[in-house]
Amino acid sequence: MKYTSQENKLIDKIKAAIHDVTPGVTARAYYMGRLVCDISVGQTYPYYDLASMTKVIFTQQAMMEAFDQGKWTFETKVKDILPDFKHENMLITELMTHTSGLEWWKPFYQTIDLEKPWEKKREWIYQQINNSSVNKTGKAVYSDLGAILQGFILEKLNDKNILDIWLALKQKYYPTTMLDFHVENKPTLPSEQYAPTEDCPWRKKIMRGEVHDENTYSFGGISTHSGLFGSIEDVSAFGLNVRSQLQGIARYKVRQKTAQLFAARALPVEVGDWAMGYMMPSPENSSCGPHFSVLSIGHTGFTGTSFWYDPRNDLLVLLLSNRVHYGRDNKGFIALRPKIHSWIFETLKRTV
Repeated sequence: MKYTSQENKLIDKIKAAIHDVTPGVTARAYYMGRLVCDISVGQTYPYYDLASMTKVIFTQQAMMEAFDQGKWTFETKVKDILPDFKHENMLITELMTHTSGLEWWKPFYQTIDLEKPWEKKREWIYQQINNSSVNKTGKAVYSDLGAILQGFILEKLNDKNILDIWLALKQKYYPTTMLDFHVENKPTLPSEQYAPTEDCPWRKKIMRGEVHDENTYSFGGISTHSGLFGSIEDVSAFGLNVRSQLQGIARYKVRQKTAQLFAARALPVEVGDWAMGYMMPSPENSSCGPHFSVLSIGHTGFTGTSFWYDPRNDLLVLLLSNRVHYGRDNKGFIALRPKIHSWIFETLKRTV
């Protein structure tokens, strides 16, 4: 691929920084909807495990669409949708802003019946969450359980299972993409097409085309907190869709005022940096770096993926990597990611 001189400078900076951090990075940036940066550095692959980006590509979009259709409001409690839910006063909005008090994670994969088909596991998963403790601290505490619970709410609101909800959403918003769950952990393409993630001590192999997250794997590869795989083109389609929603481009199905409501800060800064399902820049050490405006929205994935969109500057940046291939305790990418955003921003500032 032929790169511009500015892209080559970015590549040199990233290449010098990825040693022992990640095998490689694929990055794209769009300014005012126009592709202005499209680079791959190091060992990269066509498709990546998107990890928690699933929470915004699928779950947040599906919850927002259900809201837009009048199926729930910001006053709706979880119990209003799931009558047997034990925590009577928990709001759906608290799940989306990570203020529900639900535990951040539980090792479901250690006790779930792995032999059951994915659909048959759903009731057991729900009961585990329903029986979980709640501890509200007055601060946002990132919770996979809250994201998983949103799947059961979506199923009730739509009278469909989560896979069918995803397929309908994909057809509406991302019809030309390869974004997908690997049902029962069976990759849809040859394994060499996927970036290898961790050498997993539980599964005793390097994960490749099978979801890195142990709980999602144990659920059969399908969840509302993790599980999607995709390419840089695929996540770009998602990011450009978010941009179009916020700008009110008519061909998208969610009303502009709904998209803007869900992208607005939902918590005081002292409580947490969340819109409705989207991350927002933290005052210090934000994953999008210091240049993105306070209006920016985004999300990261544990495997080394992320999207950030700054509506003030109309700048969209998407990163894919497989940093967990060097082990999940490798923290170098946490420091590198904001630098990449800053390098892209600063390059654009000089050239636009």
